[in-house]
Amino acid sequence: MNADERTIFKKIIDREISADIVYEDEHCLAFRDIAPQAPTHVLLIPKRELRSMDDVTDSERELLGHMMAVISQLARDLGISEGYRVVTNCGAGAGQEVNHLHFHILAGRKMQWPPG
Repeated sequence: MNADERTIFKKIIDREISADIVYEDEHCLAFRDIAPQAPTHVLLIPKRELRSMDDVTDSERELLGHMMAVISQLARDLGISEGYRVVTNCGAGAGQEVNHLHFHILAGRKMQWPPG
């Protein structure tokens, strides 16, 4: 992948674009969404470039398990553990706009069901 093909999320990981980072470790990065859909709207991304859930294989099992634990910890740290939603969109038909796997963590308002 050349520099022009990198996603905005890869550029955030590489610190070429600034973001309001709320968590980072060697495996993943979480930052506030620039177009929040709820009072709390954080995106959690793996530092490993995976386009979507369709790219996930058995070799990402440890990474995704780690990310789920990070989401739980972020909910506690952000004071939203009493009620939040975690969403990932897979493909343009589901609303995925950036081709880098990411989880939306949303809280602070009443969520509707069914979503979308």
